[in-house]
Amino acid sequence: QVQLVESGGGLVQAGGSLRLSCAASGRISSIEKISWFRQAPGKEREFVATIRWNVISTYYADSVKGRFTISRDNAKNTMYLQMNSLKPEDTAIYYCAAGTPRNSIDYRQYHYWGQGTQVTVSS
Repeated sequence: QVQLVESGGGLVQAGGSLRLSCAASGRISSIEKISWFRQAPGKEREFVATIRWNVISTYYADSVKGRFTISRDNAKNTMYLQMNSLKPEDTAIYYCAAGTPRNSIDYRQYHYWGQGTQVTVSS
């Protein structure tokens, strides 16, 4: 089993920045990819960004490309999402997910999830 705990959400004005963290514990060796998803009220869970656990390889949703940066610190078993130039439409609950998905952007293919952290961007 893998446990994931997110932190770092909050309220920020449009144009501001936040950094989310996702601390992983348990059977870390079973993780191939670790990703961020988000879900706004009334909307489906949406892919944000992904990073491979043991190789430097990242992929972003078009909506966040150039504004968000995903990274990881394997020594700390922690993944980060640096979010800059935030927009009101970035408001959502952000979830950390891990596993061995064939399709990184499909949330249904992830085995492990965190509890989520709220990000609210005011206009």
